[in-house]
Amino acid sequence: MNNKKLGIIILVVGIILAGSIYLIKLKEDAIINKVIVETGSCFLDDGTCLHNDRSFTFYIVGWIVSAALIALSMYLIFFEKSQKEIISTLEKQKLINKTEEKLSILLKGLDGDEQKIIKAVKDQDGITQQTLRLRTDIHKSKLSIVLDRLEKKGLVKRLEKGKTKQVFLKIDL
Repeated sequence: MNNKKLGIIILVVGIILAGSIYLIKLKEDAIINKVIVETGSCFLDDGTCLHNDRSFTFYIVGWIVSAALIALSMYLIFFEKSQKEIISTLEKQKLINKTEEKLSILLKGLDGDEQKIIKAVKDQDGITQQTLRLRTDIHKSKLSIVLDRLEKKGLVKRLEKGKTKQVFLKIDL
């Protein structure tokens, strides 16, 4: 059962409890008023006052419990939204960590230049070779050789774009 449903159930119980206590108080007040109308006084034959004889502790405890139930239900009803946001954020963070872990494992099997290229292409998929050359500070001819090796390994693919080529990751990170 989710928090929202539980909160609604507790809210209903709190309202029923508060209503029951209120009805009991109204019934006692009606009985006291009836005795006052019939006898003309709130004092009984033994001298006790009907107003003082009542147990206000019952009402106070009842009101406190019902208020606590209603407050708890409001918390549960509105906490559901923030809980979903927290879970969503945690799932996104888990996905990011999983991606970083995959990348870390992949990079361990590559040399330094290959690592630079994979990181740069991951940061900007579809990067041109010219931009990649500037970003990785690898000479044009060496970049071409390293990209050929990465293509043979099935890690990247190159597509013609005018006089240059765009580099894309072939693997899902």
